[in-house]
Amino acid sequence: MTNKNTEETMKLLVDLVSIPSPSGNTNEVISYVEKYLAELKVETRRNRKGGLIATLDGKDSSQHRMLTAHVDTLGAMVKEIKSNGRLKIDLIGGFKFNSIEGEYCQIETSTGKKFTGTILMHQTSVHVYKDAGKAERNQENIEVRIDEKVHNAQEVRALGIEVGDFVSFDPRVEVTPSGFIKSRHLDDKASVAILLQLMKQLKEENIQLPYTTHFLISNNEEIGYGGNSNITPETVEYLAVDMGAMGDGQSTDEYTVSICVKDASGPYHYALRKNLVRLAEENNIEYKLDIYPFYGSDASAAIRSGHDIVHGLIGPGIDSSHAFERTHESSIENTAKLLYHYVQSNLVI
Repeated sequence: MTNKNTEETMKLLVDLVSIPSPSGNTNEVISYVEKYLAELKVETRRNRKGGLIATLDGKDSSQHRMLTAHVDTLGAMVKEIKSNGRLKIDLIGGFKFNSIEGEYCQIETSTGKKFTGTILMHQTSVHVYKDAGKAERNQENIEVRIDEKVHNAQEVRALGIEVGDFVSFDPRVEVTPSGFIKSRHLDDKASVAILLQLMKQLKEENIQLPYTTHFLISNNEEIGYGGNSNITPETVEYLAVDMGAMGDGQSTDEYTVSICVKDASGPYHYALRKNLVRLAEENNIEYKLDIYPFYGSDASAAIRSGHDIVHGLIGPGIDSSHAFERTHESSIENTAKLLYHYVQSNLVI
């Protein structure tokens, strides 16, 4: 992978995180990916769940590979319109209320109107509320302050806002001169950008893969079932490309590709893991092996749904997952290099 390819991936990533796509409302970002691949003349189709499947024909069409990355993100829905003109929200995905306190957001109505707002504690003002710092960050206390002149629920409904409208969070994306990208939703739009750039590179270099390979851009991973369907009967290997989780006791960092050996679903396929390590070492790719204790992927969802496949999980290392995330261009590059060599390698069984 050249510096030019990495720069293009970073630019693509900025575009992707800037498109709101909480689980359940992903059509806009799927359309963006669809258009990107159409310009590369890559065959795609949508599944009934709204995800996108791209296919590159290989020399062997009797055995297939599938790679996945998910474009859906954490988000929220309007749960209640309060009498003070503010909104209670219900969370979409596994994160905590404290991670979105103070965040700018967007409310999209069922008719497509969009309104901005801020997610705040009801007891925010220290000049009014003695317990401003101690009150629990939960659904009862967190609310959305809409940037419109509203004083009650009736005025909010007059705008077209209703229970069930989607709430997305401002990504606050920034690429630093030192090569970091910090933003919400790097999980898993970093991996989506890497897969899109991989397909572009394969097309530009006119590489025919050894096996027909499908790329599933899934849209329900954050709620547990993004990649458990549309797996062809010929599929032998299934590799999820998702974030590497960082924290105390973890080996994953922001500079290498993380190869997951086990998560909450159990161990990933041993032979596939060893093949990924071999490819990394043979091609001077920096990697870390790791276990993610509170984690599941599209690959583990596929196994749970009964598919007879070899499954694996790799991805760039992401700091502060499900909050204000950050990674470095070197982690993007190492992940991309491993995938480039993986899709050209032999199956493990």
